[in-house]
Amino acid sequence: MSKESMSHLKAIYFVRPVSENIQHLRRHLANPRFGEYHLFFSNLLKDTQIHILADSDEQEVVQQVQEFYADFVALDPYHFILNTPWNSLYMLPAVVDPSGLQNVCDRIVDGIAAVFLALKRRPVIRYQRTSDIAKRIAQETAKLMYQQESGLFDFRRTEISPLLMIVDRRDDPVTPLLNQWTYQAMVHELIGIQDNKVDLRNIGKVPKDQQEVVLSSEQDSFFKANMFENFGDIGMNIKRMVDDFQQIAKSNQNIQTIEDMAKFVDNYPEYRKMHGNVSKHVTLVTEMSKIVEERKLMLVSQTEQELACNGGQGAAYEAVTNLLNNESLSDIDRLRLVMLYALRYEKENPVQLMQLFNKLASRSPKYKPGLVQFLLKQAGVDKRTGDLYGNRDLLNIARNMARGLKGVENVYTQHQPLLLQTIENITKGRLRDVDYPYIGNHFQQGRPQEVIIFIVGGTTYEEARTVALQNASNSGIRFILGGTVVLNSKRFLKDLEEAQRIARTNTSVV
Repeated sequence: MSKESMSHLKAIYFVRPVSENIQHLRRHLANPRFGEYHLFFSNLLKDTQIHILADSDEQEVVQQVQEFYADFVALDPYHFILNTPWNSLYMLPAVVDPSGLQNVCDRIVDGIAAVFLALKRRPVIRYQRTSDIAKRIAQETAKLMYQQESGLFDFRRTEISPLLMIVDRRDDPVTPLLNQWTYQAMVHELIGIQDNKVDLRNIGKVPKDQQEVVLSSEQDSFFKANMFENFGDIGMNIKRMVDDFQQIAKSNQNIQTIEDMAKFVDNYPEYRKMHGNVSKHVTLVTEMSKIVEERKLMLVSQTEQELACNGGQGAAYEAVTNLLNNESLSDIDRLRLVMLYALRYEKENPVQLMQLFNKLASRSPKYKPGLVQFLLKQAGVDKRTGDLYGNRDLLNIARNMARGLKGVENVYTQHQPLLLQTIENITKGRLRDVDYPYIGNHFQQGRPQEVIIFIVGGTTYEEARTVALQNASNSGIRFILGGTVVLNSKRFLKDLEEAQRIARTNTSVV
């Protein structure tokens, strides 16, 4: 970049207040290129950082320093993430990588603080009892909000404080392992979504302007109306959209007068936008249909859903064994099936479980040995707080039976994430203090009207859909879902492999 002086220009910076950025600004201010500097930070500035900037500004070029609390990525009005680097570290004990884990904790605390500063709220905080990292983040967040920066968080009190719930991804390892069949979740599972953008460069011949497309409910009315719809319905809805577009295109071809031409030019931006939208959704659905067929995902998903939702160990073992023998299945689908079986039946028949491990190793040699066992060590039944399969207490058994009796509209979408149970327990005041303790002396009197559930280790779009549908039910409580990243099965497995690799290099963990 040119170092030429441009003192006639004003420079505006909007950055995270991390030490690298502060040092970068310090160097700029010591030898300024621009006439004025306006510095905006996405989160809280420490006093020491302000002093560093002030000491560097010898020529007094800084005109303003402000904090704008936006240290998070808002994917939807009810769903945010932090894009935390090294997401796998949440699975490791502090003794393995204390500095890396502390950096992850600091990033999460900063992100949560920014969310509540943006909302102008100070919550009461609860956490998942069985998770050390959830407890640690809850304690550090409370320390920041109630001690270190108590004045900043001293907003006008609401009658009932909002609730911040910090939970651990390992309490529900099933949801990120499942194939998805609703539009937004399915795009992320099969193609991938990063910050509401989909990269289509690797899927064949795609026009240049369609190689990266935006999938945002705020900008795309068709996507907003269909993001939670089943895959079967999406095809019909896209056909209707194509038909509507063709009607408009046909009417626009009938240009005979100057007035017709002027009308077309007026409508042209909308026409172009609709054209782009139609081709975007047709491309996505066409590509996903190809993947579903190639990987035989309808066959795989039926067994996945049975493993996640219904009992019957013998039938499950037979179904998984048959699929492992199927030549059409990909390595990742075989691995996910064995993991889902192991999570469900880890205590029931150790001999059969070992037979599945051996068969998986012989069919998919590129997967690291012991990965399924590592998952059980991290997220097995002994480590989980929630009633993942609804078979521990009478209330959940009754609820599952009631759902079963009503029947399932679609066998591929019968799974409900554990998050739904948590939301229902909060809504009905049934969340047990012993499982989800409060931090400090800040208890909740009455039912909260705002709840932010933060999942350390990452959210899924299936859970985001659960939150959106719950908010639409007008229960009187507004839920917001937050997490470190958005997971699909590929990302969840990558994090698991990375955590296993780090754990193996440390003899105290293996």
